[in-house]
Order: sequence, then structure tokens, then C-alpha cells
Amino acid sequence: MPALIDTNISLSRWPFRRLPGDETSDLVRLLRKQGVTEAWAGSFDGLFHRDIAGVNARLAAECRTSGKGVLVPFGSVNPMLPGWEEDLRRCHSEHHMPGIRLHPNYHGYDLQHPEFARLLDLAGENKLIVQIALSMEDERTHHPLMPVPHVDPAPLKDLLLARPALKVQLINVFRSLSLAQLEMFSGLPDLFVDIAMLEGVGGIEELLEKIPVNRILFGSHFPFFHFQSALLKLDESDLGWFQREAITSQNAITLKK
Repeated sequence: MPALIDTNISLSRWPFRRLPGDETSDLVRLLRKQGVTEAWAGSFDGLFHRDIAGVNARLAAECRTSGKGVLVPFGSVNPMLPGWEEDLRRCHSEHHMPGIRLHPNYHGYDLQHPEFARLLDLAGENKLIVQIALSMEDERTHHPLMPVPHVDPAPLKDLLLARPALKVQLINVFRSLSLAQLEMFSGLPDLFVDIAMLEGVGGIEELLEKIPVNRILFGSHFPFFHFQSALLKLDESDLGWFQREAITSQNAITLKK
């Protein structure tokens, strides 16, 4: 069976509704049923809890004890909290995570904040992949007492030009960023995007007109989204064998090296 690496899933529970697959055992079973061989897992708790060290310790333990060789933890870091540098250090040195996942909009900062630049520097020194979630859900479905704006990724270009060795993945991209706007990042070889929020028939074909295939990763945003919707995006686009393999596994393997 060919490898299928999902770079965008989350453990624990979304606080506003139950999701099918929000129990780790069910999530792993459903992923394996769909042929997933590896899944990069953040935690919904990382968006809302102040005890980030506890969130990341639980995430690492859950991936280790219940992940059945499929789950790979990506810890949360909130640079607006005191001691965030220690959270990043633990992700790397204690939990041996390959990367971290950031939620700037839920943590109350934009990408021009000086602490964000410091975080990128420390992540680069530790050779961590940095995943930045631009959105979590369609703005029309936000809880009325908690509307959360999408992240504006525009400041990222200059930050990454100054840090050419840093590997960054944008997840849940296309509520915040249009395909046309994506061209602003065309000269950044180590910036990757996932397909979780890509919409429209033949969406991946349109995406390939803007960025090369080696910068596109498979991401489902499961269990928040139905996993099959990500698979359908592959099936409804006219992709060659090489393109499909690059998106579903090889690009993620290269990124994690």
C-alpha cells in the first residue's frame, strides 16, 4: 500500500461541538481505515489552555501510547505567555517532536509581533518544522461570542527571506489566502501549504499553477473536517502518479528530514 501522510490532524476535543473521531482510539482506527501511514497531530487544547506544557506532555503521551505508530506530535507554543521558550525547548529536547504548531489568531498576536520573530529564530536553531494555522473554521460557523479573525500571512515573506533555512508549513490556508495571493510566496522554497481548506473542482490543478508540486502537502484537518473530503480533492483533480505521490507522502518525508 502506498504511503499516505496526513500533515494536519488534531487530538482532544473541539470545545463547541463533539466531532466523530475526537477520541484518539477512534481517530487512529479511522485514519488507518483510510490508509494513513503517518499523521502529524496537534492538540485542540493548545488553542485554549494556558498550561501549554501540560497540553504538550499529554499530546506526546497520547501519540506514544495510543498512536499505534501512526501519530506524530506537533506541540503548541504561545509566544504571548511567559516562559514560552521553555515550552519550545521541551517540544524539541524532551518530547522529541519534529515540529510545532502555532495559532496566532487564537493566541492574540499577528505575524509582525517581535516575539513571533524570536520564536522563528529559536525554532530554526532547533531545526523544528513550524506549522502556522491560518484558520480553524469557516468564519460563518464561529460561536457568536467568539469570532476569531483569520491570520494575515503577508508579513511572513520578509521573515522567511531573512531565515532561508527555516521550514514552514501553512495549514488551513484558503479561508485566509486566495490562490492569487499565494503567488507572493513563490520565491520561498521552504514554505509549504496543505490542501485542507482548498475548495472547488480541480482545486489542486489550479494550485499547481501557482506553486510547484513539491511545496504541497496532504492535510485533512481531521476530525474537524471529514477525512474523505481531502481524498476527494486528489481524485477530482487530474494528477499524474508523480504529482499524487509527492503530495500524499514524498513532500512530507522530505520536509521532516
